[in-house]
Amino acid sequence: MVSRVRVWLNRTYAENVFFMDQLRRNPSDRAVEIHATHGDADSPVLAAADTADLEPEGLSSAAYVEYALAQCRRRGIDVFVPRLEQSAIVAHRADFEAVGTALLAPPPEAVAVFEDKVIAYEAVQAIGVPVPSWWRVRGVDELVAAVEELEAAGHKACFKPASGAGGVGFRVITRTPFSMSHLTGFPSPYVPLDLVVSALKDSDEPVDWLVMPRLEQPEVSVDCLTGPDNRVRLAIGRTKNGRRRGFTLHEQWLEPARRITEGFGLHYLSNIQFRMFGDRPVLMDVNTRPAGGLHQLSLCGVNAPWAAVQLALGEDPGEIAPPFLGQDYTVVSGPRPLRAVSLPQQRAEEPGTLLPAVPAQTTDPLEVAPSGTVGRAIAPA
Repeated sequence: MVSRVRVWLNRTYAENVFFMDQLRRNPSDRAVEIHATHGDADSPVLAAADTADLEPEGLSSAAYVEYALAQCRRRGIDVFVPRLEQSAIVAHRADFEAVGTALLAPPPEAVAVFEDKVIAYEAVQAIGVPVPSWWRVRGVDELVAAVEELEAAGHKACFKPASGAGGVGFRVITRTPFSMSHLTGFPSPYVPLDLVVSALKDSDEPVDWLVMPRLEQPEVSVDCLTGPDNRVRLAIGRTKNGRRRGFTLHEQWLEPARRITEGFGLHYLSNIQFRMFGDRPVLMDVNTRPAGGLHQLSLCGVNAPWAAVQLALGEDPGEIAPPFLGQDYTVVSGPRPLRAVSLPQQRAEEPGTLLPAVPAQTTDPLEVAPSGTVGRAIAPA
């Protein structure tokens, strides 16, 4: 009899409820039990899990690793998919292996390269992958100089944190004065340069931004599954052009993604994002974790989460080619259940102290998960 697989996702994105769904609907018909932890008691991933704990707040990286090891021992975790504190966790891979847990994450050297976007751009450029022009900015003078140089070349300037994820902090620079047009309609990523300069001058907080030209669509996110032998088992591009989404196997996107994952040892699931700069694709970002939209590959007949778990367990799924490419689609919000009763407020406890488990079932009416998404096909143009 084949034993069940116990998988843990720590403080992850709401979209990963679909990652969890795919693990349970795996083509091997293997029993899967999912443990989830989060800092938000009303996260939909907690409701979707078989068991769940509320994570302690304020732990140092070292204390979080101890907490994670304790969770793995206590819960009998076979495969741990870390998002929060990924860098610290992968540095202790041997400790997790000692308690019987495989980490579904790259080695520490690979994670370190892509924590800082400047280091990442320099590294991938060195292996021949095109990147856009960029400036590292820490003050007003550097910002203005970078913006003026980009505008002189006919580009719109944008900036984002040198380290970060999920598009947090991304803004597009405009010379249009602040007016009522900024206060009508939906909020926009556009921000007047004079307001950014004023905010920097008035702030005592340091900034570390990457200023670059605004890249054009389509945006292509290549989801990759790579083995510990650095060989890519799966690479499929997900295209985004406005509301329209689709899939691609074109080598102009897949070849540089493979070069990055194999060249830097991005083992297991990673996501490599490209956009257009002029007439050529350039790297936008590299995620050393499963993408929130990974589940969309199910529209191509692929269960990437399960293939990754198999690989982490030493059960090589072999090279995976999609049997077909799904038709174009869009993404809409959908309801997901929340727990009937929120997890209790945490008590002040010593770092690493475990909280009691709570049941995952709920009989509450459905509530809309803030980031939950499902695919809906749209007719070809």
